[in-house]
Amino acid sequence: MWVIKDCWSNEIVLTDERWQHITEGHWELTGRLNQVLETIRLGKRTQAAEDPNKYRYSRAFDDLPHNYTHIFVIARLAPNKFVITAYPKRVR
Repeated sequence: MWVIKDCWSNEIVLTDERWQHITEGHWELTGRLNQVLETIRLGKRTQAAEDPNKYRYSRAFDDLPHNYTHIFVIARLAPNKFVITAYPKRVR
């Protein structure tokens, strides 16, 4: 389990179970735990329109496979602060 603070001092939990879920569904993030954590710490944060307790963090990285440009992390900030999922994406 990892506890990461975002730029707004929210402590967000990434559990072993969630990390396994992420890497099984998005194998491109295997070995990129530090970049996922960095996305939470330093990434741009946007609030989901459909759920005010859900946020998306995004950050660009130059070394992602398959021409992906960013890592996105989805987290819920209430009532508990935890990572739901993460995935790579191409952003133009």
